[in-house]
Parts: sequence; structure tokens; C-alpha cells
Amino acid sequence: MKILPFLFLLFSLANCNSQSGKQLQEAPAKVLSDDLSKAYFASGCFWCVEIVFESVKGVEEVISGYSGGQTKNPTYREVGSGTTGHAEAVEIYYDDQIVSFETLVEVYYGSQDPTTFGQKPDFGSAYRSMIYFQNEEEKAISEKWKAKIAPEYDKPIVTEIVPFEAFWDAEDYHQDYERKNPNQPYVRGVSIPRLKKFQAKFPQLLK
Repeated sequence: MKILPFLFLLFSLANCNSQSGKQLQEAPAKVLSDDLSKAYFASGCFWCVEIVFESVKGVEEVISGYSGGQTKNPTYREVGSGTTGHAEAVEIYYDDQIVSFETLVEVYYGSQDPTTFGQKPDFGSAYRSMIYFQNEEEKAISEKWKAKIAPEYDKPIVTEIVPFEAFWDAEDYHQDYERKNPNQPYVRGVSIPRLKKFQAKFPQLLK
């Protein structure tokens, strides 16, 4: 075995902090209707979460960013340090005539391990599981599903269900990361397998 390439691959797969060199050309920004609803979730690396929700019928756009902490306009490095209180999160624009908030919550819980403080291989406060509710109905739905799935696990569900306060867009290179970096080792080793596992579980929800 050639040791150096092997070590490089391990380092590249280490966590969501891995960055790609070459990226695909930026696509024009989508024009989003004012009639779309928004939802906010966090469950590990936002590269993975973004691509899962973007595969769901009725979801028009997903933005990677940061939420749940106290720092304004946080950077990727600051959030990763664990000093801001934020988690890597996503802002979802969706058509509630096609997909409901409750279905998005089902997707959310069904595309992660909600018993861990992060998602393998990314652990720590920046990767924790969080639902940010915007009203009492969203809070009740989130808590209902948390209780509903609890018997499926032998460990407690650690998802935090908290009021939405603010969402900060992540740096441009994080947006549509999997599409722009299909051959990046983390994407191939972590993000794509997580997406395929979700797709196999929820084929009826896919675009």
C-alpha cells in the first residue's frame, strides 16, 4: 500500500471542514417566489443536509448557513471552532401545496441519526441536530415526531427544538457544494452515501 495517498484520503474524509480546489462554474441564482414557505434545520454537515432536502418534491431551494448561536455574521471557521453557539444549518424554500412542514420533519429525522451529537464523521456543537420552529404549530409537529421515533432507538433523541431567531448564509463556496464538487473525497465518501440512503428510504418523496 502507498502510505501517502492513503493518508491523504483519510484526511480528506475527516470532516466537513475539507475543502475542494476546483469547482464547477456557478449557476445563475434562482428567482424564488414570495409565496414559498421557509423551514430551518440542522443535522450535521450542511453539504449533506442541503442535497437531501433539494431532492424532495416541492422544495425549490436550499441555502447552507448558520443558526442557533449568538454571533452575528459568523464565518465558517468561527462556527467550526464551537465558540459562536451556531450549528451548520439549512434554510429551505418550499411550496406548501406540494410538501408540508410535517413531511419535511419526517425527512429530517429520517435522514440522520438523531441520537448523536453530530453526524459521522462530524461531531461537536457545530454539527448538532436542531429544528428551529417559527410558530407553535411547527413546534408541536417537531415534538410529535421526536416522540414518535424515540422507540426506534436504544438511546435518547438529542435533537434540540428551539425558536427560530436568525439565519446567516454561509460563504458562497458552500452553496450547492455537492453539485459543484462531485469528486471531492468527502462528497463521495460521506455526502453521496447519506443521500442514497435517504433516497432508498423515501422514494415516494423524490423529484
